[in-house]
Formats: sequence, structure tokens, C-alpha cells
Amino acid sequence: MADFDEYESLPETTPLSITMMAGAAAGVSEHCAMYPIDSVKTRMQSLDCDKGFNRGIFSTLKIMVKEEGILRPMRGFNAMAFGAGPAHALYFSTYEHIKNSLNHSSFSAFGSNYVLPSVWVQGIAGVAATICHDSLMSPADVVKQRMQMCCSKFNTTISAVRNIYLNEGVRAFYRSYFTSLSMNIPYQVSHFWMYELSTGFLNPSGLYNPLVHFVAGASAGAVASTVTMPLDVCKTLLNTQEPSVLKRIHSSKIVGLRNAASLVYGIKGFAGFFQGLQARIVYQMPSTAISWSVYEFFKQYLGSSESSLSGSDSFESSAEYSDRNASNEVIVAKFQSKTDKWESLVVPSIMASSDMVLAENKFKPK
Repeated sequence: MADFDEYESLPETTPLSITMMAGAAAGVSEHCAMYPIDSVKTRMQSLDCDKGFNRGIFSTLKIMVKEEGILRPMRGFNAMAFGAGPAHALYFSTYEHIKNSLNHSSFSAFGSNYVLPSVWVQGIAGVAATICHDSLMSPADVVKQRMQMCCSKFNTTISAVRNIYLNEGVRAFYRSYFTSLSMNIPYQVSHFWMYELSTGFLNPSGLYNPLVHFVAGASAGAVASTVTMPLDVCKTLLNTQEPSVLKRIHSSKIVGLRNAASLVYGIKGFAGFFQGLQARIVYQMPSTAISWSVYEFFKQYLGSSESSLSGSDSFESSAEYSDRNASNEVIVAKFQSKTDKWESLVVPSIMASSDMVLAENKFKPK
């Protein structure tokens, strides 16, 4: 397991920008690839739509394309892309930073030092990462789901943002924030725990293996999405504020997890909490597989590039230093050669002149 931890954590000297770039690439790749299925999931979670969106994934997709156009499943994509990059950059960088910090920390209690178990470390890091992620992603999620819903009146992201802001205020963008946290915290804790467990089991050597990250990511997504499905249905209702449901309950808005849960149960029964589960699993498994695969690839690639660049710089500096020393030695050798030559020519002449002077003084009459 020590080898595994050494692989999973980049060196402490690695810039935070590397983790953030890898996270942003992972988030955008994940949502781009699976966005049509996400649109289908949102439609299938609708509580009061009579267009047959609960028959299955492909039948729902077929109805959307047939009645609303081939690009309908991609409506709201701009809002998602705008939020996913920064949110995932913050998400992965927070997770890595806190996990590394806790892995290298010990706590004193009752006169002894204790190290947190890896499960606790992953859980704490996952909670912190989720809080940061949702603070950026919640507004984008609201706009995206409003545009995905049945009979949505929004054709562009800008029109959706303007309409929500003018009619419902800024709070509308965070109406489901705490519901999202109540869903995403257990989701991400179980997600990270399952991912770390799977990678440790499938890859005990800790060597980079893209297939392991793909399989582990898919497994983590399937388990976490199933466990938190009821909360996801409630979150979708809070985000979309379905007009038909509002008319049914004679209210202008749906507020709070308890209110949303009671409406889901009252309209659809217990089965309503698992409405769209198939679509969510089909969406989450490849999404998390792609996300972790892309993240681990870029993390390793960017980390290796940084190390290579540093090594190259130090090598070039050494080479320049050696060249400079060699040049100095050549200069010294040339100078020494000229000095020797000067001594061989000039010194004998001086000595000869001195001898002649002494001889003249010796025989000079006094």
C-alpha cells in the first residue's frame, strides 16, 4: 500500500496548477461525453410530464429527438461546461491537498500520537472537496436542468440566467445547495472510498494503469449513484421547480429537502425516489470512469513534464557550468603558455644584461 500511496500523491513540490489543470480537463471531458444521458436522466425524474419519459433511456432519448430536434439533448451544455471546469479543478486540488496533508500528519491524545486511518482521510478530503465543488457547480446545475426539462421555455443559457435572476433572485441559483451537499457528501465519500479501495485491490503495485482507473472509477460511480438516488430526485425537483407541480400544490416555489421529499412521495410514491435510476447509473459509470482516467493521465503527464523540465534545466546549468570551466581552463592554459614563452625569451636577456653590467663594474678603474 505504501507504493500505491506514493503513486497516487504527486510530490509535495508539484505546483497546485498541475492538479487544477488535470481536474478541469477531467470535469469537462466527463460532462461532454455523457451530457445527452444527463438530459435523459433529468427528463425521467420529472414528476408530472405525460410524454412517456419514464419508459427507458433510449425511448426517452428517441422521444426528445423526434419531437424537439436532434440537438435537444444538448441544450444547457454551455452552462455545464462553464461551471464544470473551475468546479472540478477546485474539487480535485482540494481533495489531493487535504489527503496529502492528513497522510503526513499525526494527532496527540492521551500522551500518544495517532495517525488517521486511510478511510477517515479519504472521507474528510472528500467532504471538503464536495463543499468547494458545489459552491461553484450549483448555479450551473440550476441553469442546466431548467433548460433540460420538459417544455422548457429557455433556448439559450443567457436567457435562462436572466429569467431566473429577474423572477427569483440570486437565491434561486443556490436553492438546492444544501440539498446537493446532503446528497453529494455521502455520494463523494462513498465514491472516493470505493475508488481508493478498488485501485488498491486491482493495482497493489501502484504502477500507472489506465484500465484500473477506468474500472475503479466506473465501480465507484455505480455504487455512489445508487446509494444517493432518492436525494438526487429531490435535488432535481428543487432545481427545476416544475411548473405543473407548482400548479398542483398551488404554490409559487418548492423550498427545502423535506418539502421536496414529501411531494415526490405524494405524487409518485416510494418508487418515485428511484425514478431515473437506470439513467443515472448509465450516466455515472462512464462519467466517473472517464473523469478518473483523464485526471490520472493528466496528473501523471503534467507531473512527469514538470519533473523532466526541472531535470533538464539542472542538466543544462551543469553543462553550461562545465563549458564555462573548460573555457576558463583554455584561457589559463594560453596565458600560462604565453607567460612561459615570455620568461624563456625575456628573462635570459635580462640576466645576460645584468651579467654584462656586473662585469663592466668589476673591471672599471676606480
